[in-house]
Amino acid sequence: MKEIHIDAKCLQCPGPIVQLFNAIKSAEPGDVVVVEATDKGFYSDVQAWCKKTKNELLSLEDKGDVIVAKVKKV
Repeated sequence: MKEIHIDAKCLQCPGPIVQLFNAIKSAEPGDVVVVEATDKGFYSDVQAWCKKTKNELLSLEDKGDVIVAKVKKV
């Protein structure tokens, strides 16, 4: 298992989700993608995206100025 870090800060919707999609697409099952985003919509978008794609949302944290999501490819 490897951890892939994505800096999606300053990207607006759908930028952070597109970055996550591309990282998950090239990842192996069990890999974890960590996305940092400043787009406030990413908080709800990543939850819906994980539900739709069946990838596992390990954690989601709103740190005020940055949202950090950890997603495991299944």
